[in-house]
Amino acid sequence: MKATALPPDGSGFDAFVRQSAAGLLRLGNILTLDRAAAEDLAQETLIRVGLAWSRVRADGNPVGYAQRTMTNLFLNERRRRRPTPTDTIPEAGYEDTALAAVESTAGVRRILASLPPKQRAAIALRYVADLPDDEIGRLLNCTPATVRSQLSRGLSRLRTTLSAEG
Repeated sequence: MKATALPPDGSGFDAFVRQSAAGLLRLGNILTLDRAAAEDLAQETLIRVGLAWSRVRADGNPVGYAQRTMTNLFLNERRRRRPTPTDTIPEAGYEDTALAAVESTAGVRRILASLPPKQRAAIALRYVADLPDDEIGRLLNCTPATVRSQLSRGLSRLRTTLSAEG
């Protein structure tokens, strides 16, 4: 999700929401691995951005502020609650043409769920939000070198998991 300039006519927060909500929801999906939780996370993010809109708008980077808010909300929630992902998909009682897609999605979710939250956040911010190391570092409160380390370890763990399963 690349930052886009807001219209100069001052249409404000409504325009920001229209421009960035889909990208925030995509980022939330990767972070939470759950559609409903991603929607809740995106909604909470937009509420917080809206409450701070005058300051955020003056800063000139509302998308970056929203991404940081979302990442912080995700990491803080993960510290409070540790859900256990489901390792298996229930058997289908009939031939379902969408079963392969569901199994593939569940496999990706399970593999991503095996990553620690900061590694998953770093991977999501790099490959979903397409952010550089220094921006990811600002969002995760760490140095660009730590970001590269988190990315390297996360990708290595993903490769190991995929090769063990495949």
